[in-house]
Amino acid sequence: MNEKIKRLWTFVTYDIWRITENEVSRGRSSIYFIIKTSIISIRRFTQDRIMNKASALTYSTLLSIVPILAIIFAIARGFGFSNLMENEFRGGLEGQSVAVEALLQMVDSYLSHTKSGVFIGIGLVMLLWTVINLVSNIEITFNRIWEVKKGRSIYRKITDYFSMFLLLPLLIVISSGLSIFMSTMVKYMDDFVILAPILKFLVRLIPFVLTWLMFTGLYVFMPNTKVKLKYALISGVIAGSAYQAFQYLYIGSQIWVSKYNAIYGSFAAIPLFLLWLQISWTICLFGAELTYAGQNIKNFNFEKDTKNISRRYRDFICLLIMSLICKRFEHNEKPYTAEQISLEHQIPIRLVHQVLYQLQEIHLIHEVVTEDSKSNAAVFLPSMDINQMNVALLLDRLDTYGSEDFKVDRDKEFHGQWAALMHAKEEYYRSSSKILLKDL
Repeated sequence: MNEKIKRLWTFVTYDIWRITENEVSRGRSSIYFIIKTSIISIRRFTQDRIMNKASALTYSTLLSIVPILAIIFAIARGFGFSNLMENEFRGGLEGQSVAVEALLQMVDSYLSHTKSGVFIGIGLVMLLWTVINLVSNIEITFNRIWEVKKGRSIYRKITDYFSMFLLLPLLIVISSGLSIFMSTMVKYMDDFVILAPILKFLVRLIPFVLTWLMFTGLYVFMPNTKVKLKYALISGVIAGSAYQAFQYLYIGSQIWVSKYNAIYGSFAAIPLFLLWLQISWTICLFGAELTYAGQNIKNFNFEKDTKNISRRYRDFICLLIMSLICKRFEHNEKPYTAEQISLEHQIPIRLVHQVLYQLQEIHLIHEVVTEDSKSNAAVFLPSMDINQMNVALLLDRLDTYGSEDFKVDRDKEFHGQWAALMHAKEEYYRSSSKILLKDL
């Protein structure tokens, strides 16, 4: 039994990451994909400290919830469906009746004060800053999960965020109308033995579908990178279902919690509301990790081997990739992307990215973004005349890249060791100085 457990652990932690899609059947590949995605999501959930990020977003949400609701309700009043919005808001936060009523009172007070001249100047600026600050914090959190270093510009933040707040009330009204329409249809279909149960099931499914779409839209929209809808939808369904399950569990637990209201009084609504926000954000961010893991699963293949790669094999990969790029350039063919190099030559994509970055740092290649109709794909071109790029030049630049400014006395005390190394390197380079990379 111990031997089986050990083999299973070795397979899950090492062997499975060395298996590529074309080596197994489609069914087994799908099973391996699910296992890998689950492992990566759970591992990154702990490494990225998602619980801490959820706590930070809970604090930001608590500070910004009244101004954001004020904007949404102001838009709803402008379109004439504020009552419908209030009903949807109460339904969405079922089990938080005390907190909901308190929030609605604060929103009404907030909107009534906007009529004063002083508030409409300073207060409007503060309102806009609060809204942008919260959504910007959400975007930063998603960008860190996706390892995106550059966020949206200020102009894009203002246009994208307020477009979202403008569309949100309209989407809520449409979903509410759909629910009413389906409920009405059920009443007329009671006499139909087959259709009535199906329609009742669809009506009960509407809250789940709306939650799935909400999470999916969040996973696609928030990161400042291209997110594939397929992976966002799968994560949206999983996170949305978990959120709905938590909602039912939370509402059911209110009966038990209400026994302690005699002790805490109305103050009990505050920690309960904070707990609800914290767990909701945790579910949401785990779904973001799941989306990232599913879309970037290939980046984690051969992960342990890539971390422990020998210097000789890294030099070989550098030589191989540099040779491929030079050959493409010489034959006037379309330049390589990182994904093409990985797929065509069975090199792990993470290792390809590392080597391409290093080759850019030693000024042998440069990255160019092409205006492709399908996607803005980055391709790589030589940075100098390929007739001067030989093996010796590449190896020399790889050897000398980095700092050598240390206090080790290589001129006197350790002159012999340094001279021996330089002599070996000269012999090493002399034998390969005439071999051009494009001719390999």
